Amino acid sequence: MAELMPNHPMLSGGYAPLQMECDVADLIVEGEIPSTLNGTFFRNGPNPQYAPRGNYHWFGGDGMIHAFRLEDGRVSYKNRWAKTVKWKKEREAGRSLFGAMNPLDRDESVQGMETDGLANTNIIWHAGKLLALEEGHAPFELDPYTLESIGPCTYADKLKGPMTAHPKIDPETGEMLFFGYNVDGGLSEKMSFHVVDREGNLTRSEFFDAPFASMVHDFITTKDYIIFPIMPLTGSLDRAMRGLPVYAWEPEKGSHVGIMPRSGTVDDIRWFTSDAAFVFHPMNAFENGEVITCDVCQFGQAPMFPFADGRPGDPAKSYAQLTRWTMDLSKDTNAYEVEIVDDRKCEFPRLDERYAGLDYRFGYMACDSRPKEKAGLFNSIARVDHQTGKIQMHELPLGHATNEPIFVPTGENAGEGEGVLLANVYDANRNSSYLLVLDAENVDSNPLALAHLDHRVPFGFHGNWMPA
Repeated sequence: MAELMPNHPMLSGGYAPLQMECDVADLIVEGEIPSTLNGTFFRNGPNPQYAPRGNYHWFGGDGMIHAFRLEDGRVSYKNRWAKTVKWKKEREAGRSLFGAMNPLDRDESVQGMETDGLANTNIIWHAGKLLALEEGHAPFELDPYTLESIGPCTYADKLKGPMTAHPKIDPETGEMLFFGYNVDGGLSEKMSFHVVDREGNLTRSEFFDAPFASMVHDFITTKDYIIFPIMPLTGSLDRAMRGLPVYAWEPEKGSHVGIMPRSGTVDDIRWFTSDAAFVFHPMNAFENGEVITCDVCQFGQAPMFPFADGRPGDPAKSYAQLTRWTMDLSKDTNAYEVEIVDDRKCEFPRLDERYAGLDYRFGYMACDSRPKEKAGLFNSIARVDHQTGKIQMHELPLGHATNEPIFVPTGENAGEGEGVLLANVYDANRNSSYLLVLDAENVDSNPLALAHLDHRVPFGFHGNWMPA
């Protein structure tokens, strides 16, 4: 029998799970949706079906997909759970069976059972497939129109091991580039690199060892290079067996960034090093000759995770700032330069994806502009002009919280940054959410439109756009 959710900060307020699947044919729209905006905005995030077992972590909830379909100025909405093996087994049992983060928290009835993951972190559209992603398993396919679950996508059984939640799609070739970590099934330094072509065929797979076992949430690509950031948020099953954290902050290991030429192999990776820091998400990277520039949201230490001995992390270091890394492949040094671009608290950086891996001008990110007023992690959306250094801010009203902004161009031939930003916003005053539509060239102006729901979309992670 289902039980009440425990009193936990990541299971209450804007994080509280939504215990229903529903369809809304026609959302109330305040303002005007641009006529050029036709397609679907997908969002993914953790939404536990039942009260969790053991210690809960935000990363451990069942995936739920939220789809806002925009057509001719109207907006409809649909949400569905990703019905994984875990979800189905727990629905049958009427209770939670799998641990949220620690495999030792499993119920005896599912000990040793293989699952297809949580599918709770990102969702992408590539080669005619809608894929829900997390970093421990293969992609999980859903129907793009009904959101009904199809199941794991292993590319004709060629994909061995997990896939990152953050693949990169080359805007020139249409290839999808991605990696995996812990690819041998354990908590190890084993990693992989893969390429899927624009038709959806897995064409390349290679395997290598990172400097140590680490949580590697994202990576970075340029036109000619692949960049693997290995930060000291380490994974250890031995540590978990001793009752200590599965993943923990070990700053003495430092930061390691591997750079591999796309024309080469994993044997050609060159490792650069710097002081301990942590990055969940990059904004973009590009190259100029042998100089590689990476823009990332960098933390002083990994947030939401303790030290290896179980001590809590330092809250003063657990926020990110927009930071630029510079690596010069022509120099006889393995150190890289680190420069803070902007000192405000930020995360979930994005860009005009047509410039992914290329020299670019505009980036977008969620920011915390009023840290004492908390309805969620972020209350502003920023547009960064890397050419002028100017940052435009759109501050949300009191009691409103947002996360990742998604850029959608006005058309195929639009210039860089000509389009809109889409973001899901939680209104704590009404305990409901709405879709925010901003003019991407005038982020600091009033919204173009708000499309209102009468329920919450729980705080989640990532989303993407599928054109009509």
